[in-house]
Amino acid sequence: MTTSTPFAGPALERAADALTAHGFTVEILDDAAAARTRVQELIPEGASVFTGASETLRLSGIDEDINGSERYRSVKARSRTMDRATQSAEIWRMIACPDVIVGSVAAVTETGSLVAASASGSQLAGYSGAAARAIWIVGAQKVVPDLSTALRRIEDHCLPLENERAMKAYGQPSALNRVLILNAEPHPGRGTVLLLREAIGF
Repeated sequence: MTTSTPFAGPALERAADALTAHGFTVEILDDAAAARTRVQELIPEGASVFTGASETLRLSGIDEDINGSERYRSVKARSRTMDRATQSAEIWRMIACPDVIVGSVAAVTETGSLVAASASGSQLAGYSGAAARAIWIVGAQKVVPDLSTALRRIEDHCLPLENERAMKAYGQPSALNRVLILNAEPHPGRGTVLLLREAIGF
């Protein structure tokens, strides 16, 4: 579900300025459709791409664009053909070190941090630096004042919604097993944050 958030402008601008000061490349876009187009422009044809589990990617169509297309080498598509019992180490290496990782985060702070949460941790190595490039698509409702608010948002808002999704998809609840805080991007041009003026995802 996507909704417009007309009052998010000042908070988005503050978050964008702070993230830029911390080494991230930041673009503010109107909506998920614009992000979908921009992601296609940012990822070179033939690149190996891993998509982190994300309602934002699913609802925007970005997940299908990457994993259902022959334009890119989808890590998820390839991993589905592999034996998790005998090839788990190879699968984890593929997931951790693609050319590009695409995903979202649970919160972005007006002080310039990205906060991600995960049950399995599959996307976190790529987010933190193992992937050559990272692209995050972030709905306006995820912008919060500071880290303490971000962590509360994860526990009070995101986890219950993710539990509900996981029960429907896997028959078991999710878990807040790992939390990653990205305070800065030390390699210029590696991390791109697409901040949307609309709400999308959890």
